[in-house]
Amino acid sequence: MEKSAKIYVAGHRGMVGSAICRKLQREGYTNLITRSSSELDLRNQQAVEDFFTKEKPEYVFLAAAKVGGIIANDIYRADFLFENLAIQSNVIHSSFVHNVEKLMFLGSSCIYPKMAPQPLKEEYLLTGSLESTNEAYAIAKIAGIKMCDAYRDQYGCNFISVMPSNLYGTNDNYHPENSHVLPALIRKVHEAKLNNQKEIVVWGSGSPMREFLFADDLAEACYFLMENYNEPNLINIGTGEDLTIKDLALLIKDVLGYEGELVFDASKPDGTPRKLMDVSKLHALGWKHKIDLREGIALAYQDFESRY
Repeated sequence: MEKSAKIYVAGHRGMVGSAICRKLQREGYTNLITRSSSELDLRNQQAVEDFFTKEKPEYVFLAAAKVGGIIANDIYRADFLFENLAIQSNVIHSSFVHNVEKLMFLGSSCIYPKMAPQPLKEEYLLTGSLESTNEAYAIAKIAGIKMCDAYRDQYGCNFISVMPSNLYGTNDNYHPENSHVLPALIRKVHEAKLNNQKEIVVWGSGSPMREFLFADDLAEACYFLMENYNEPNLINIGTGEDLTIKDLALLIKDVLGYEGELVFDASKPDGTPRKLMDVSKLHALGWKHKIDLREGIALAYQDFESRY
């Protein structure tokens, strides 16, 4: 991408989109196009078409999505399915119509079957049933991957799909009900520390294993792949390292300096037993993450304190 290239980052206010914008600016890109959801409703086909007609971006990072944690995914199934299908269909199709040079579609590790072998290789897509609580979101993301490949096959579009592992970091969502596990635990531990609580309750048994990637590392990988990767199918982005939710909670407790006890409520859902990405394809291209989990949690907590 030329430094003067017109680059549209869809979802620039979210954790992922804002990290991509920061990375591009650090690399000297000066022609970034952004629109907030109040300025451009990506669910509206005509609005998206009008935007592309006017702005004619050369490159697109499609990081806009309706996202949430395990509760939101389960309760708002119709919203997650409809809104994500609409957003990605409108942006991908308009990118084709207006001859975008390259588009990157960002998915999620929840696209893989619930009981897929670990670590999750790219070829495991569609080899089994999805985890029921986030099935609607996963189906929308799978449709996005297949849409990018279909436009590549039929029209020769250079549309690529990347699948990040669980993300956290600057500009994360710390909502008590709608956030993901790591930011939810940061908030819970912070508030317990503030209120001198002797214990905190953590949802689930603590036994599921998860992998966590700092959002700025993801942005580094996205930039690297936008410059170096032009293939069909998808590519995983992650650390290739995981830990139990219990160990994550203990690590957050340690980083935040909380002295109380952790109590695990096994009556609450655990979700998928394990979700570790196979990142050998990414490593073979020459990219590896830089920020380890302890350092990343400390950086995320700094951001949490500055915003809350």
